[in-house]
Amino acid sequence: MGLGGCIILLAVGAILAFGVDWHLAGVNLTVVGVVLMAAGLIGVVVYARVLGRRRYLGGRAVNEVVVEEHHRDVL
Repeated sequence: MGLGGCIILLAVGAILAFGVDWHLAGVNLTVVGVVLMAAGLIGVVVYARVLGRRRYLGGRAVNEVVVEEHHRDVL
């Protein structure tokens, strides 16, 4: 799930927790909204950590090896 999905989870959770006054039998929409907001927040934090690590590594994989070849022209 990308950053957009995490933000959508946060928004839907906030709407369910704070903006809805529906009453469903057996379902507490406030709790469902808080759980969705928590999942979205965890996703944003994980995504930010991964993105921060990519920027720290310069966009390269950890195990990437750079090999330079030198060719000599033999006459």
